[in-house]
Amino acid sequence: MVEFSIVTIFEHLILAARWTVALSLIAFVLGGVMGLILLVARIASSRQGFKPLGYAVTVYVQLFQGTPLLMQLFLAYFGLALFGVKTSAWTAAAFALTLYTSAFLTEIWRGCVEALPRGQWYAAKAVGFGFVGELRHVILPQAGKIAIAPTVGFLVQVIKGTALASVIGFIELTKAGGMIANASFKPFLTYACVALCYFALCYPVSLVAKRLERRLATQ
Repeated sequence: MVEFSIVTIFEHLILAARWTVALSLIAFVLGGVMGLILLVARIASSRQGFKPLGYAVTVYVQLFQGTPLLMQLFLAYFGLALFGVKTSAWTAAAFALTLYTSAFLTEIWRGCVEALPRGQWYAAKAVGFGFVGELRHVILPQAGKIAIAPTVGFLVQVIKGTALASVIGFIELTKAGGMIANASFKPFLTYACVALCYFALCYPVSLVAKRLERRLATQ
């Protein structure tokens, strides 16, 4: 029988934390790309008159914001199999978290764009920019500064959200902690170590967000 000391527990958890970090980064990056596309589509729908496109984006955002991430993970893992798509726990978790992240980032960034004075749009149009030029040279650079802090802050939520991937068998921090607790018969010690690992991942991200916010506020 393996003796689980606190050092041994942390060694196992650190190995599992690699997958937590990898899943978080994949979901955040891919979700960010999708979120930007959805944001542009939503802005275009209101400024260019493509109303059906705006309604579609709104439904998408409300669907993923209004349903539990746990249910989305179940649907991604078990639902895709109904269509003959064989998927692993890793693929399903990355897919579900990417969609979840894209919906929230779309809404966060929409708020940042709307926080800009409407005069910025008029000024961009006055110097001859078209819709793409307005976004590229005037609106998105300014909105991006506002968005940095809440975007980085949302990364903390994504990291913590990966814990739910354990229910479909993806071995990350929480799943590894459960396996160690069952094997060691030390649930309190094990889950305390799991909590410390999550804190070690999330706290530096929060500090970075605050530092960036202060730096940008002085520019």
